[in-house]
Amino acid sequence: MQKKLLTLAVAGALAAPALAVAQSTVEVYGTVNMAFGQFRYSESTAGDPSVSKWDVSQGASNYGLRSRENLGGGLAGWIQIEQNAPMERSNNIAITPASRNSAIGLQGGFGNVFIGQWTTPWADLDSLWAVGTVGYWGPVTSIIGRRETTGAAPNPNCQNFQSPAPGLGSAVTAGSVQPQASCDAVESGGGVGHPFWRRVSQAVFYQSPVMAGVQGKLAYQTNEGKATAGTTTADPSLWSFSVQWAGLGGRARVGAAYDRHKDFSTIGQTDKGYRVTGGWNFGVVDVGAAYETMKYYAAGGEVKAKQYGLAVAVPVGPGSIRGSWSKAKDLEGAGQTVTDTGATQYNLGYEHRFSKRTNVGVGYAKITNKTNAVFTWTGAPPNAGGASNTPAAGSDVSTFFVSLTHRF
Repeated sequence: MQKKLLTLAVAGALAAPALAVAQSTVEVYGTVNMAFGQFRYSESTAGDPSVSKWDVSQGASNYGLRSRENLGGGLAGWIQIEQNAPMERSNNIAITPASRNSAIGLQGGFGNVFIGQWTTPWADLDSLWAVGTVGYWGPVTSIIGRRETTGAAPNPNCQNFQSPAPGLGSAVTAGSVQPQASCDAVESGGGVGHPFWRRVSQAVFYQSPVMAGVQGKLAYQTNEGKATAGTTTADPSLWSFSVQWAGLGGRARVGAAYDRHKDFSTIGQTDKGYRVTGGWNFGVVDVGAAYETMKYYAAGGEVKAKQYGLAVAVPVGPGSIRGSWSKAKDLEGAGQTVTDTGATQYNLGYEHRFSKRTNVGVGYAKITNKTNAVFTWTGAPPNAGGASNTPAAGSDVSTFFVSLTHRF
């Protein structure tokens, strides 16, 4: 009898870990997205010379870890930790743990609730329309959603607030004592948590269940950065909302978003924006479109920005011909247009799908900047001066490239 009990106990002890493993999964994943090609910066408004160069670049290459555990009753707990993978070994791209979508959450019949750092509901709508990009030289990393990149981040005691971008923020009073604190290095550089297209940190997120093809999303960035400098108190926080629908077997999709960013560009003001994106897959061609408008506050008053774009993908055998066109209108402020601050972007190429994981593409992309515009792509090589990848005002940016993407 004792032998039988001992056998059952050992069997139970061995089965328990197997049961736990069966209810929990861990996944290592990532995307390597690179390109080789010739990049060109044209002559600038100020007469800076044009320059052409060969370049190996990487676009949002990343790797991460996911874990998910079934808790019973339709409830699951999960985590994700993701960071950049600077495959070109550039000195100005550091590997920062959890620098991309990273969070912990609970998911069930009520939807998905999580906390951490994630792309905004605004940015998530890009997946509905941006079908026309080969590699990563497209509108989402150049024109669409890319204008609001200034302000005190995350509070007025941060060093970046003392060095605002041209035309935005507040000038430093001559002879004043400058704060030395840089606060969060990413945020004080105008990074995470400010531009509409990016992810937000120190945030709470909710994604509703999909019902009849409809899903709502909400993000709230807390006012963790609330701080006082002299008689000024900044209380920065951010709300992002979206609703999207997909139907007819996924052929039709449309979404809308609204954002409110308090005390970012100017303390005491709230930046606002809304966008509509969508598309339709006709089978022989997949078409997407986006429109967005933003209102934020510079030292001189209210500034309005508008961007829009079109995208197409035409299946050709195991691959597709893809193209996009997008436009940034001149900024508007104080009831008048801010001269020559707009730009136009287009790209065209062919992407061959060897498998669900591996694609190879070839294409051409160009951004035509007006006299006072400096639009470019994330991941572009240094300009003619060699110290920055932001073009000089009025310099056009273009590239012929071959791209290679692998997902694991």
